[in-house]
Amino acid sequence: MKYGLRKELQKSLDKDLYDVTENGLYFPRQGIQVKGKYFDRINDGEWSYTLNIVVNEGLAHILNVALGNTAKPAGYYLALFSGAAAPAANWTAENFPSVASEIISLTEGYTNAKRPVWTPSEASSGSISNMAATASLTIATAATLNVTGAALLTNSTRGGTSGVLVSATKYAASRTFQNGDVYQIGYELDLTV
Repeated sequence: MKYGLRKELQKSLDKDLYDVTENGLYFPRQGIQVKGKYFDRINDGEWSYTLNIVVNEGLAHILNVALGNTAKPAGYYLALFSGAAAPAANWTAENFPSVASEIISLTEGYTNAKRPVWTPSEASSGSISNMAATASLTIATAATLNVTGAALLTNSTRGGTSGVLVSATKYAASRTFQNGDVYQIGYELDLTV
């Protein structure tokens, strides 16, 4: 049964038999919606959230790890970017750093040596998130830093092009930071039938 669903969803993905909606990917033949959202706040302020796109590479990864024979990666990691492009279904881990303009500088970016780890709680009611243990980044900049979006990948190396890009989002308005600001990021993935 599990193999059949994975196979059906992979066929739909390969043949572009899905819809990209503002609420995520929808597979009409199977009646399945895959969506997620990024939560963020600056210096313990109010949380805001932005819907994301689960890219084709990410959806195939989720299916292959959950229902196929692909081993689970060592971890999942969050990345920040400053580009103007809106995430697209064909974005991959290989092209993400360049198409999104990933922020990789330790002096005009954030102080973590690697992309921060995404540590989720156990899935519940069709959702999984790291809201119980959000990632925290300390901003480093000589003046200001503008962040236009965030992404979830399987590679911890800042600017790394191997692994898998699971999802990405572009904020409606860029986040502007000062040196020393603390930025918290959460990500939730939802699967509904």
